[in-house]
Amino acid sequence: MIQQTVTVTGEPTATTHHFRLTFPTSRHGAHTARHAAERWLADQRDCPKVAAGDEGAATASLLIAELAANAALHGRERGRHARLALTLTPATLRIEVTDARGDRLPEPAPGRDGDGDGDGESGRGLLLVASLADAWGCEPHHPGGKTVWAECGRREPALKGGA
Repeated sequence: MIQQTVTVTGEPTATTHHFRLTFPTSRHGAHTARHAAERWLADQRDCPKVAAGDEGAATASLLIAELAANAALHGRERGRHARLALTLTPATLRIEVTDARGDRLPEPAPGRDGDGDGDGESGRGLLLVASLADAWGCEPHHPGGKTVWAECGRREPALKGGA
């Protein structure tokens, strides 16, 4: 779906693109959702592949992967799916992942896997989200569940040769 804002003279002032996908709350579902979102983002930039050095695309991919994986791991509820939504404007990419578990709110804290020493292999994903995103948060989703979101400013890919 494409939404376009138009001035009185008919000149486009801003174009907002939307992507929505429902996925099963499983590792495979999160993986498939991430790849579909990456392809959609590449299509929006008319780039068939992420260019080497494209920091913005790499950041978006990491944010999508982490939020989708968290929904699959922590938002699983029998018979319910998660939803990935992207909103792309000329200045910002907003990533939203909605799951059915409103009782399990995200907290970026090391060592959440139960060992208490911070050396575990999980529990750092939202620290990554917090460090990569310009802003992130969590909101209740009606009729139940939550939406975890992250926003990042759009950056142009670095030019080769430093030009």
